[in-house]
Amino acid sequence: MRKYNEALANRIAEKLMHLPDVEEKEMFTGLIFMVDGKMCVGVSKNDLMLRLNPDDIERLNDKDGWEQMTMGGKRMSGYILVSEDVLNRNDELDFWIKLALDFNPIAKSSKKRYK
Repeated sequence: MRKYNEALANRIAEKLMHLPDVEEKEMFTGLIFMVDGKMCVGVSKNDLMLRLNPDDIERLNDKDGWEQMTMGGKRMSGYILVSEDVLNRNDELDFWIKLALDFNPIAKSSKKRYK
């Protein structure tokens, strides 16, 4: 049994299928969609996880259903979680995914770890 919401993951995959370089990776408690080799969007349990421009986060204050991502009690700059509750409509999911895709070209790649 998966630890993440597969229906949400399938909706995201459908939204990204037109892009040339998308890779799915199981990580943490979910599924991450890498775009051009960079973490872009994902599903963490039942939430949408997004990597976006940290400067854009203040513009989201009027949007409901999201929170800054924390890991080990530390706030993750540029990462947010969006509750599944606000993603029922496709236009809402499109809005959030577009934020991540807009940031992706300028996002830095993680350094590859070699074994």
